[in-house]
Parts: sequence; C-alpha cells; structure tokens
Amino acid sequence: MKMSKIGPRWKVEFRRKRKGKTDYRRRLKFLRSGKPRLVTRISLKHVIAQFVRATPSGDLTLASAHSKELEKLGWKGYTANTPAAYLVGLLCGYRALKAGTKECALDIGMHNPTSQVKVFTVLKGALDAGLQIPHGEVVLPSDERIRGEHIAQYAARLKEKNEKAYRAQFSAYLQRGLSPEQLPEHFNEIKRAIVTQFGE
Repeated sequence: MKMSKIGPRWKVEFRRKRKGKTDYRRRLKFLRSGKPRLVTRISLKHVIAQFVRATPSGDLTLASAHSKELEKLGWKGYTANTPAAYLVGLLCGYRALKAGTKECALDIGMHNPTSQVKVFTVLKGALDAGLQIPHGEVVLPSDERIRGEHIAQYAARLKEKNEKAYRAQFSAYLQRGLSPEQLPEHFNEIKRAIVTQFGE
C-alpha cells in the first residue's frame, strides 16, 4: 500500500475548511473591510439571514430573520422558495436598519455565485429595505421571479395537465388554504404587512 508523503511543511487544514464550510481567504477580506456581513444560508426547508459583526471575542449578531417567522405574518407558501427568501431579506434588512446598520457586505459562504439564486434574492430584499450592499445588478432576480410568478405559471400548467400530480406537488400550499396560482398576490400581501409593521 502506497503511503502519501507528509513533509515538514505540510499543514492540516482547519476543520471547517476541510468540511467545506468556511472559505478563510474570503473571510479575511470581510474582516479587513471592517463592515458587518449579511450572512445568508439556505436549507431544504428554510431561509436564514443574519447581519453579523466580527469582534475579537467572536461574531456578534446584530439582526436576524428566519423564514419560520413568515408564518406568523400569515405566509402560507413554502418557506424555502424564492419569494420566501426575498421576504426574509426584507425583514432582516429592516431589523438591521433599526439596529444601526446601514451598509454591509454579502457573505454567501461556500455557495457558488450564480445569478438569480436564492442567496441573491435575500440580498434584493435587504437592498429594498434600504441597506447599502455592494453588488452587481446582473446577479439579482427579476421582480416576476421574486413574486413567484414562475411557480404560479407552472402550477397552472400542471393542474391543467395532471390534477393528481398538481395536488401531490402542492399539497402543503393547498392544506394551508393557498392556491399556488395565487402565490404572487399572496406574496404582495405579506410584503405589504412587513413594510407596514417593520418599515420606517
């Protein structure tokens, strides 16, 4: 069995680097900027956004929002889709402003920076709340996608083609009393509620 050579200059990578959780070069750039970070994480069921400031004793969370909170505002849609990601960004952005944060840098972790993905949808929500965050316009999703019109159009086509498959795929929406075809209107309703309750 051939053994790999380990010389005197060989170093073990940090655990979070080995597990693909932290890009330490990118994190160092954030630290040098002196700005808070908008940390966005997407799981299979939820979207999480936090405004974090690095301190000598560890990261300090200035404001945060979780897609589970949207349900308290009346949200009946899925809590990890594009519309939910925008609403989480908007909610977290308003909270960050009230906490005294006006500008920050986006921290997408180990995500590949592909345009119009959900991490950039969270960014769009924070921008619309009034925060200053460096970005390129090309990465932001369209307003139609943010409202979930692509989901509504797909649901309408699926219902017409195969209602059984439609009810199976959108069962969570239907159980909550929301027709997926009405998602854009429902999104606008929840957005207005967030702006009224948390906006200036």
